[in-house]
Amino acid sequence: MRTLVDIGDPEVKALDRLAQREKMSRAALIRKAINDFLARNNADIEAEAFGLWGDRKIDGLTYEENMRSEW
Repeated sequence: MRTLVDIGDPEVKALDRLAQREKMSRAALIRKAINDFLARNNADIEAEAFGLWGDRKIDGLTYEENMRSEW
């Protein structure tokens, strides 16, 4: 999908220098930057969930087995 984004001249020049140094197109560099940004932000969401079960008095596996036994 194509997307129109306004980028200032200094940023475009910096992107062009980086793209030349990395031997990739400006578009590829921007796609990589977006992918890196999304991966970093998704990791933050996953990290927020880490340890949520820690305050529970019952083991997670025991809880799961109890819930499934009701079926």
